[in-house]
Amino acid sequence: MGLEDYKNIVGAAAGIATIAQFFSPLIICRNIIQQKDTRNVDPTPFIGGIGISLLMLQHGLILNDPAMIPVNIVGLILNIVYLSVFYTYTKDKFDVFRSLGKVIAGVAVLITYAQLESEERIEFNFGVIVTILLLTLIGAPLFNLKEILRSQDTSSLPFPMISCGTVVTFLWLLYGIIIKNIFIQIQNVVGCTLCSVQLALCLMYPGKPRRKVE
Repeated sequence: MGLEDYKNIVGAAAGIATIAQFFSPLIICRNIIQQKDTRNVDPTPFIGGIGISLLMLQHGLILNDPAMIPVNIVGLILNIVYLSVFYTYTKDKFDVFRSLGKVIAGVAVLITYAQLESEERIEFNFGVIVTILLLTLIGAPLFNLKEILRSQDTSSLPFPMISCGTVVTFLWLLYGIIIKNIFIQIQNVVGCTLCSVQLALCLMYPGKPRRKVE
């Protein structure tokens, strides 16, 4: 039996793991509701999650992939819920609305492009776009790498999301190998590497206890 025989099993496992990862922000939302305040919480993961889910959903439609489509529908719905909780308790409602508007506008442009581009080119071109944006979102926590190494403190890194991300990207990498899709492979080999680096940092420099929201 070749890897192709395990396509449905690996795809289902990757989908379930991804959906499980989508629920990790529930802890943040619980703390927001308990405190009735969004202090120390950044809405960027929720806003970015909405944008990436929409783009990955479009990518799944382009590829006509049954594993990618339902996963990103669930991700879109959950990120909308998370952002709604944040929006309810934040004092900077205009900033949230403005940031969301920019993301939605950018997504609308890219989805419109996907409808207008030729079938021969859209799979490659849209794959490049989604890969760049997805890897930027995954690697964002490493922007503070210099400070993490200086302070030897990884409190700024969300350990549950990173550990789940390592498993998820590995499963999608395996799925990409099975279906022979170069973009899914590139997205997840780099994504798995970035998550592994962050996970290693968390193990090397355990975060110090926090007084407020993680």
